[in-house]
Amino acid sequence: MTATPVADAAVVAAVRPGPLAVAVALTAFTAWRWRRLSTENRVLAVVAAVGLVVYGSGVVHPPDLESVIRSIGSALGPYTYALVGVMAFLETGAFIGLVAPGEFTVMFGGVVAAQGQISIVPLIGLVWACAVAGDTTSFFLGRRLGRDFLLRHGPRVKITRERLEQVEGFFERHGGKTILFGRFIGLVRAMAPFIAGASRMRFRRFMPYDVISAGIWATTFCLIGYLFWRSFDQVVMIAKRGAFALGAVIALVVGGIALYRYLRVPANRERAGAWIDDHSQRPPLRQIVGVVRPLNVHVIRPVGRGLAGPLRFLWERLTPGELGLELTTLLAVVLVGSYVLTALAIEVGADQGFLFDGTAFAAASSLRHPWTVAVAEAVTVLGSPQVVGAAIAVAAAYLLWRRQVVEALTLVIGYAASFGAVHLVKALEARPRPGAGLVAASGSSFPSAHAAYSIAYVAIVLAVGRALPSFVHRAAWVVFALVLTAAIGLSRVFLHVHYLSDVVAGWALGATVFGLCGLVALIVAFVRQNPREP
Repeated sequence: MTATPVADAAVVAAVRPGPLAVAVALTAFTAWRWRRLSTENRVLAVVAAVGLVVYGSGVVHPPDLESVIRSIGSALGPYTYALVGVMAFLETGAFIGLVAPGEFTVMFGGVVAAQGQISIVPLIGLVWACAVAGDTTSFFLGRRLGRDFLLRHGPRVKITRERLEQVEGFFERHGGKTILFGRFIGLVRAMAPFIAGASRMRFRRFMPYDVISAGIWATTFCLIGYLFWRSFDQVVMIAKRGAFALGAVIALVVGGIALYRYLRVPANRERAGAWIDDHSQRPPLRQIVGVVRPLNVHVIRPVGRGLAGPLRFLWERLTPGELGLELTTLLAVVLVGSYVLTALAIEVGADQGFLFDGTAFAAASSLRHPWTVAVAEAVTVLGSPQVVGAAIAVAAAYLLWRRQVVEALTLVIGYAASFGAVHLVKALEARPRPGAGLVAASGSSFPSAHAAYSIAYVAIVLAVGRALPSFVHRAAWVVFALVLTAAIGLSRVFLHVHYLSDVVAGWALGATVFGLCGLVALIVAFVRQNPREP
């Protein structure tokens, strides 16, 4: 029997020319370098070429991962939370992002939320947390296994100890920017945390950038699916093209920076100018040079001089060290705190119940004894506005005595802003209290004012702690302040005057307000200490 024209057309349509072209190139390269290749590399090259030929010929049809995920998500309904969270974690935690569409899963979660089966706000937080958890896992895998593995097997692929040290130096200087922008590039997103750990990038530098990038990434793709769910297929295609375009832009920026650094050397500028003069007389380049030179003199150079200062300021803020790391850390705190506060406020405004509120009250009841109640009453007083205000006044006076005016004003303004923000949110939410409280309490329950004010103790330790002699002493005081803040907030739940969600919202509000004040103080102090040159 002969094949029909329709069958022939189907076979031709199934052929993938891209993989076949790569297979031909790989085969030619292998044949050319056959004698210089090791037996292991020969086998790998042959297997890869055969696999590309089979895939490119259309004989094997791999499953469409996007269709599979879509079908599973539709069947799961509310359990889509688990699917999206697991995929967000595995994308970097187990390098699934090298083969699975991470953005697609997150956007599909937004589609399910738009259909009313899940809520978009918790979904964003879940994706955010799982992405950070996956990145952290990949980071410590790289820290534990990566460098030894690269040193052992790297020479086979030209990764010597010297080159690895260069990579470590690169992540030391630009690791934060790589983590921040690489989140939106598939291959970089899957591998950057592992490489950062393997290159011995410090975790305290890695985490703030990762929290910010994961939050932006989670919010962006969840909202894309949520807002454009009726044209989801088109949105997926646009998102893929957008990621490719972003990668191209980043590549151009990196190339531009490399070119700028190359031309900063006078000898390189002379060499480049001689090359241009030599080729400017040739017909293909004569017209281009005639346009580019006046454009460079009258437009590019003046604009570059005007933007050099602001761009340098922004670039240094994205660089670990000096102001950059502190500012990025505070920005991460502000983003997380504002998200938690907003998410809880939305849920409380919609009269949604919280499972952990009832669980917290049940746990408190089981631990309630006369002596524990007395301890809780004593601890909760430390979060009152009078006691916290007195602590702020003492800390501010000490900072003024040390001539740290900006830090002192930051504490005072942060406390005043927290006081105003707490009462504003209370008036907007007007959530009734649980009732049957063990101490006197009045007004709206959401958020907990004591929990919000208790963040001031952490701010005091961070502001005053710079005078302590060593990092160990500062860390010990920070841990003490965090424990005190947690105890004050939990005492409100134990005494049955606040829900646990009120306490968490209070912590989030306090962290957001003091974080914003810290951001402003850092920038003001930096500008004061680094005046512009005349």
